[in-house]
Amino acid sequence: MQRSFWLETLGCPKNQVDSDKLVGTLLADGLVPASSPERADLIVVNTCAFVEEARQESVDTILALDDARRSGAELVVTGCLAERAGAELAEAMPEIDRIAPFNAALLGAAEVPVTLGRRPAAPAFDLLNLPRPAPRAPWAYLKVAEGCDRTCGFCAIPSFRGAQRSRRFDDIVAEAEGLAAAGVRELVLVAQDLAAYGRDRTPPAVPLGLPEATGATRPLVDLVRRIGADVPWVRLLYLYPSDLTDDLVDVVASGEVAYFDLSLQHVSAPLLRRMRRWGDGDRFLRRITDIRARRPDAAFRTNFIVGYPGETEDDHGRLLRFVEEAQLDWCGFFAFSPEDGTYALTLDGTVDAGLVADRLTELRELQDGITARRRDDLIGSAVRALVDEPGVARSFREAPEIDGVIEVPDDLLVGGFVDLEIVDALGPDLVGRPR
Repeated sequence: MQRSFWLETLGCPKNQVDSDKLVGTLLADGLVPASSPERADLIVVNTCAFVEEARQESVDTILALDDARRSGAELVVTGCLAERAGAELAEAMPEIDRIAPFNAALLGAAEVPVTLGRRPAAPAFDLLNLPRPAPRAPWAYLKVAEGCDRTCGFCAIPSFRGAQRSRRFDDIVAEAEGLAAAGVRELVLVAQDLAAYGRDRTPPAVPLGLPEATGATRPLVDLVRRIGADVPWVRLLYLYPSDLTDDLVDVVASGEVAYFDLSLQHVSAPLLRRMRRWGDGDRFLRRITDIRARRPDAAFRTNFIVGYPGETEDDHGRLLRFVEEAQLDWCGFFAFSPEDGTYALTLDGTVDAGLVADRLTELRELQDGITARRRDDLIGSAVRALVDEPGVARSFREAPEIDGVIEVPDDLLVGGFVDLEIVDALGPDLVGRPR
């Protein structure tokens, strides 16, 4: 009788890609998917460890699956929490049978090494280039690199995901071609630092971080153009603002998916310096205005950290004014989370938790109103949409699993493109009917 497995995935789209590769490996090794964790011989939890809330969710999920598993089933923990705190997990949670960071084989090894406190070298178990199962939706994430070379003050990712490690161009193209042949119509490119793709393989023409460097993002530009020959839609997530070069803007703005997901984090120049980040609100607004001049219907998403050490009322006021002036389609606001080993832990100026909560509420209410108005403005317009599942579609303005959706008739062909008229807006969601 074949062994069965259940895989639980937490965290970001990059984790979902890793899970897809793990599923492909498990299937290749002869295991079969279980109908529920209670019926699985092997339960794998792909954890997230980006902030404290994510770590707690990972721990809670591990405990819940331990309660659910049947006698004799094996519980394996992998992903970011295994990379970052494997030794602590092993000591604190005897429920776990095995801890398997991604720099070691998930299956087969009697003992799995745990990487702690250093930037790991290239993993022996290379998820980036493993096969993946057939897609279940007409879109798919495609990870083009692992790790990050930046030193942002709030982020611990480089300490457990390692330095930037870009995949070979041809390997990415081959995976894209396979996904397209399997029916994928939209590929969503992801990485910790997407615009830095290829820098570790091809040295940049100018120093990292200079927006004037028109050649700095050339590898990504070439990749987007090449993949665009295989699928109708190519979407980019997580672009560092200093790398939003003219070449990159042009390739996105001239394509069908004019969607700019910018990693801004804040707009106050003094606070951004404390974050070890580039830019300020004026520079960001100029770039957004420039993009809209080239592509008036471009969609924008970003995230901001609230309550970073030293954030003043003036800093908060600047962020409020930026949000009002920028009129972005989508914004996420997150409370600062102190992370071990990061520069932020050395800083003074801790912001009171109650004040952080008040600032978050103010920002979210402001952005909710902006998003609702921008969605209302689409009523009566014509859009091209991809049908993700019965009754649910998206235009280029909505990234899968992140933004709103378009409600459509249930009988539209899943995986097909359809021309819609937007007839209503329900907060972040739209209602469309075929034209």
